[in-house]
Amino acid sequence: MRKLLLVINCFILAIGHCGGPLMMRLYFIHGGKRLWFSSWLETGGWPIILFPIACAYLHRSRTQPSAENKLFLMKPRLIIAAAVIGILTGVDDYIYAYGVARLPVSTVALIIASQLVFTAVFAFVLVKQKFTSYSINAVFLLTIGAGVLGLNTSSDRPKNESYREYVLGFVMTVGAAALYGFILPLVELTYKKAKQEISYGLVLEIQAVMCLFATAFSTIGMLVNNDFK
Repeated sequence: MRKLLLVINCFILAIGHCGGPLMMRLYFIHGGKRLWFSSWLETGGWPIILFPIACAYLHRSRTQPSAENKLFLMKPRLIIAAAVIGILTGVDDYIYAYGVARLPVSTVALIIASQLVFTAVFAFVLVKQKFTSYSINAVFLLTIGAGVLGLNTSSDRPKNESYREYVLGFVMTVGAAALYGFILPLVELTYKKAKQEISYGLVLEIQAVMCLFATAFSTIGMLVNNDFK
């Protein structure tokens, strides 16, 4: 069952990572201007997580005594941590949407791949994750790839877009990769500091709270920017 859940999660993640940027870029190519709305969509589907959370609760109700089976596994301290990470995720969603609005999908995909560089560095600092030959090789190659893109920023610049806008989009996308590279080890650090058993249900609850606050952050941005009009 654990392997099946892992495969399903990886499959859904692969679809989202491939299809999400394409759909978002298609929106901007055809005249879309709503950055906050685009960032909102990145986590706006979070309520679907409630379904597997409910399934996990029903499974616990069959395998654990009623007195030990809680509706919510998260403690207040863990909720606060997940909320803070969620707000950071909301910021990351916005600057990522800004980059997609300014750059071709191919360029965005390669720059975002440099997230591995930042993840490796922050994982070493925050959770003492050791570097291996594989991670060092990946970091080196992805850094070179992003550098080559930076030296050829005018070669794939979209039509009717100024050089300044393109460069800003490049910088924002690198920022999105860096911030997400920080968020992932921060989640791992949260697991280590949770002082709770990290079960499948608890992980889902943390994800739900993170996405809820990221969506709330983008919703506030939409209200300020009059996106609901």
